[in-house]
Amino acid sequence: MTKKQTVHTFCRICESLCGLEVTTEHNKILEVKPDNDHVTTEGFSCVKGLKQHEMYNSPDRLEYPMKKTDKGHERIHWKQALKEIGEKVQKLIKEDGPDSIGMYVGTAAGFSAIHPVFAQGFMTGLGSKSLYSSSTQDCSNKFAASRLIYGFPFTLPFPDIRNTSCLIIVGANPAISKWSFLQVPNPIKKLREIEDRGGKIFVIDPRKTETAKVAGEHIFIRPGTDVYFYLSFLNELIAQKGVKENLVLEHTTGYEEILKLAKDWPASKTEEITKIPAATLKSLVTTYVEADGAALYSSTGVNMGGKGLMSYWLQEVINAISGNLDKQGGTLVGKGIMDFIKFGAKKGLLMRNDRSRIGNLMSVNDAYPGGVLADEILTPGKGQLKALFVTGGNPLITMANAEKLKKAFQSLELLVCLDILPGETCQEAHYQLPCSDPFQRADLPFIFPLMLGLQEKPYMQATKAIINMEAEQRNEASIYIDLAKACKKPLFGSRMAQWFFNGLSYWSRLIKGKKFNAFPQEFFLNLLLRVSGQKSFRHFLKFPHGKLRKDHEAGSFLSGRVVTDDGKVHLAPTELLELTATLQRDFEKEQASSDQLRLITKRAVTTHNSWTHNLDRMIAKGRDTNYLYMRDQDARVRGISELDVVDVKSSTGVVRLPVKYLNELMPGTVALPHGWGHQHAKGLSVASKTKGVNVNILAADGPENLEPISGMAKLTGIPVEVTKATKAQAATWSGI
Repeated sequence: MTKKQTVHTFCRICESLCGLEVTTEHNKILEVKPDNDHVTTEGFSCVKGLKQHEMYNSPDRLEYPMKKTDKGHERIHWKQALKEIGEKVQKLIKEDGPDSIGMYVGTAAGFSAIHPVFAQGFMTGLGSKSLYSSSTQDCSNKFAASRLIYGFPFTLPFPDIRNTSCLIIVGANPAISKWSFLQVPNPIKKLREIEDRGGKIFVIDPRKTETAKVAGEHIFIRPGTDVYFYLSFLNELIAQKGVKENLVLEHTTGYEEILKLAKDWPASKTEEITKIPAATLKSLVTTYVEADGAALYSSTGVNMGGKGLMSYWLQEVINAISGNLDKQGGTLVGKGIMDFIKFGAKKGLLMRNDRSRIGNLMSVNDAYPGGVLADEILTPGKGQLKALFVTGGNPLITMANAEKLKKAFQSLELLVCLDILPGETCQEAHYQLPCSDPFQRADLPFIFPLMLGLQEKPYMQATKAIINMEAEQRNEASIYIDLAKACKKPLFGSRMAQWFFNGLSYWSRLIKGKKFNAFPQEFFLNLLLRVSGQKSFRHFLKFPHGKLRKDHEAGSFLSGRVVTDDGKVHLAPTELLELTATLQRDFEKEQASSDQLRLITKRAVTTHNSWTHNLDRMIAKGRDTNYLYMRDQDARVRGISELDVVDVKSSTGVVRLPVKYLNELMPGTVALPHGWGHQHAKGLSVASKTKGVNVNILAADGPENLEPISGMAKLTGIPVEVTKATKAQAATWSGI
C-alpha cells in the first residue's frame, strides 16, 4: 500500500453503503470519490462519506491502549491492559456473578459484519446477559412488534419504492438521514422517480422537512400523537371498505379484535390532538385504498415518540389487511444470502425472554433497555452492574438523562471503551482500546442487507482493507479474542472456539509479520459466505462495483415465510392489545396539554449523530453549535427574538442555548438537533471547542419512563418550557 493506487470499496457509516472510489498512497487516503459504476449507488454519496477519512486521520485518533490515572489517560502496553482488565473481570465475576459485567453496543458496531458477532461472543463466554444496545434509543419498537406479529424480531417489511403508487412517510426524513431499515442510495432521486411515474407521496411530520420540500404533499402532525393518527387511519380504512377480507381470513389472525379497537377512533375525534383535519385524513386513506400498491413507512420520529411500539404495530396491521403486505408496490420482506428469519426462529436467536433487574423489562434482541442502564449501575443488590464494556458507541451523548448516566459511569469499578476517537464516554473510561476504522478492515454489508435483504435493489459486495492499521490499533474481533483469553472465559462459552480463534490469529500474525495477533477477517467472511452457499469472498472481490442478486419476489412471504407458530400474521397479539387500555387516558392528557410546547430533533447534512463534530470542515463558523429552532410567532409571544439565549426545561433537566427562527415547524413545536455537547471531551481537540448542548439531558430515563415491551425511551415529542435567559445568564452561556 505504498504506491499510489485507486481501489473500490463501500461506505459503512450508515445504511446506504454507498460505493466509493478511494485513492491511497503510503498507507494514507488521499481522496474519496463516489463510485460512478456501482451497481446500485451509481455515483451517489453524501459529504460525510466523502470526508470520513479526514475524521479517521485526526491527530486525536486512538493509537495505543490508554489507562486513566490521576494525571489523565496515559499510554500503556496491550499486555498490561489485557492483564489488568482480565483480572478485574475475573474478580467481579467471582464476587458478584457474571451479570455484574455489562456491555453497550453502539451503532458503529452494527455497520460491521464481524464486530457485533465477536462482541456477543465475548458476553456469551462471560455468561452475562447484561447487554445493552443503541437500538433501544431509536428502533427497538420495530423489533419487539415484529417478534409478536411475525414470529421473529428481524422480520421487517419495507416499502417497494421502485413500484409503489402511494407512499406515506411518517416521522422520517430520508433526504437527509437516508432510509432506515432499508438501503436506498440517492433517496431524493428515488422519491422523485415515484412522482415521475404518477405515484403519490405524503410526508406526515411536525416539520416541513427536506424530504417534504423535494417530493410529495406535506401534512403537519403534533409530536407524540402518531398512534392516534394510525388509529384513525385504521378506522377510516375499514369504513372505506379497504380491507381485503379474503386475504385477512387466509393469512392472519386477530382481525375481530382490530375491528373492536378501531371503532372508537374516528378522524373526527383525533383531529383535535393530531391537528390533522378529519377531511385530510379521509382523503389520504382514499388515495391509499385506490392505489395499485401502497405503503405506510415510519422511522425515528415515530419510534422515539413515546408510543412507537403501538404506532408501528398499527402501521403493519394497516399494510397487511389492506392487501399491501407482500405485494408489488406495497411492502415486501426481503431475503439475504440465507433464510435468516427461518434459521433464527428455529434456533431461537435474538429471542431470549430475559427481564431486567430494574423495572422487570423484557429484553429485545437479547438486549436490555438503555433507559435502565444508569439505575442498573447505581442500584445496589444482587446483579448490580460493576463493569461495562462500551463498543462502537458514545452513550453519554446518545442516551436519555445523560447527566445521570455520567454519574453512573463514574461510579463503575471498570469501564472499558473500544473506539477510534476518545469521545465523551471514553473520557470516563478506565481503559481506552484503539480499534480499526472502516477503511482498515475487510468487510461485507452488515446484517440487514446481508442476511435480511433490506435493499431497494439486492446486491452483494466485498471489500478488502484499503489501508493498514497503524501503531497498536487492532480490529475488534482480535480484541475480543484476547479479552476472552485474559478473562479466562472462552468466546461463545466454547474452549474449542477460543482455541480455534487463538490459533487463527497467531497464524495470521506469523504470515503477515505483525507485532500482535491479528484475527484474519477475510477468512471469517469467506467462511460465512461458503456456509451460506454464496461462493467465496474472493469471488465477490472480482466485482469491485458490486454484484446484483436476485430481485425481491412479491407473494413469497405470506405463502410460507411467516414463522409464527401457526404460520399466520398475528394482527392482535395479547401483549399489544393490553397496552391499548391506556389510549383513552393518554388522549385526555393530550387534550389537556394542547398549549404546551413539544420538542423534536432535527438532522443536518453535515452531521452524523456525534461522529463528525471533530472535523473542522463540518463545524465551520455558524455550524459550531446547535440551536433551538422555533417559529417566530411562538418565540415572540414569549418575548424571544432570534439569537436570544433561552432555557429549555423538561421534567428531567434544562439546557441553555441560542434561538433561531424556523417557520417550517408546525405551531407549538420546537426543534433541537442531537449529538452535541462535547465541551468536556478533552480528547477531541476540535469538538471540545464547540458550544452545543446535549438534547438528551432533557429526556427521561428509568423504567417508569420507558415504553412497555420495547423499552424505548421518549427522545422526541418531549414537553418543554422555553424562557428567555436573563442578560447575566446569557452573558455566561458557553454551551455547557
